[in-house]
Amino acid sequence: MSVDGISQKRYEHMEELSGQLEEILRELFAAARLEQGDILVVGCSSSEVAGSAIGTYSSEEIGQRLFSVAYAFCEERGIYLACQCCEHLNRSLIVDRACMREHRLTRVNAVPQLKAGGAFATAAYRQMREPVAVEEIRAQAGIDIGDTLIGMHLAAVAVPVRTSRQTIGQAHVVCARTRPRYVGGSRAAYDESLAN
Repeated sequence: MSVDGISQKRYEHMEELSGQLEEILRELFAAARLEQGDILVVGCSSSEVAGSAIGTYSSEEIGQRLFSVAYAFCEERGIYLACQCCEHLNRSLIVDRACMREHRLTRVNAVPQLKAGGAFATAAYRQMREPVAVEEIRAQAGIDIGDTLIGMHLAAVAVPVRTSRQTIGQAHVVCARTRPRYVGGSRAAYDESLAN
């Protein structure tokens, strides 16, 4: 049941959702070869996770749980988590102030809410150490939970990562890593360790 598109019931499978996200995070981290200071962007529709259409069943509970899992994972590895807001906030992102400073990101003025930003970004704004909203980033990897369209925030060149799990709850999941662009022509030589 939802009132004005906000979930009014408790989700029964929170531990299962946590495990699903952790599995995807581990596989993506290994494939992307993320380094300390890199950025992982995550877009998440709690509605889709719960089995409803995006934007119709925002679940604060799901947003908080999935954010907590992703944030702890990133902090343990020294990478930054960027949480994409929904289209009502022009897909701006919530990051820690340290990320904004290190990557010289442009700050914007927005405070995400369940129906204008989404449950995941709202949880980030409430739980990060020093949350700020920024306009855009160029992340080294990303997870799209529920077809939230994170591609605009990935550095070139984005490469799909096929994880063994393609869903969290009922939401479709797509992952990507990035690689440096090839430059030069037919005579150029490349560092093959950067190609894969």
